[in-house]
Amino acid sequence: MRECFQFESMSMLDHGNDIREWYLDLKRVTMGLKPEKTWQLPSWIHSSEIRKHIEATDDQIVELYQVYHDCGKPMCRTVDRCGKQHFQDHAAVSKQRWIECSDGSSEALQIADLIGMDMDVHTLKAADVDEFTKRHQALTLLLTGLCELHSNSQMFGGTDSTGFKIKFKSINKFGFRIVSFLES
Repeated sequence: MRECFQFESMSMLDHGNDIREWYLDLKRVTMGLKPEKTWQLPSWIHSSEIRKHIEATDDQIVELYQVYHDCGKPMCRTVDRCGKQHFQDHAAVSKQRWIECSDGSSEALQIADLIGMDMDVHTLKAADVDEFTKRHQALTLLLTGLCELHSNSQMFGGTDSTGFKIKFKSINKFGFRIVSFLES
């Protein structure tokens, strides 16, 4: 993971650690503390469901998921003729790689499941939101997705870029639906 790069100067491992730092800052925000990072935050982040979820979640499982969610990217990396890298089916490859390297405990399998579902919140379609919401991992995936979006923002040209705004609009809209469903 140290030899494979998310972009320019950020290795996959650095990327995982960066997402973890964003998440820890997000936890501070949900507790009413001032953020250390510059966020574009959705209004649903301050809901009681989010706060309850963060407080009840096994932080070690979430940390290992966030740091190692792309552990399979080096195995599925390809570069096209234009020099752009691709990571075909990297979530499934990363899940399998995690399983191969883990101790097989129930915690390791929970992490593997999160890794395997990591891209789901980014590729979610409106018709699939209700089904996604039924997963007990939905809020962990949603919050991590928000952190991934911010961590990757420099790849899109910053938080003012069209790419970031499109991705944020999507995660904001689906996050609102997910949290509203859980609050009802």
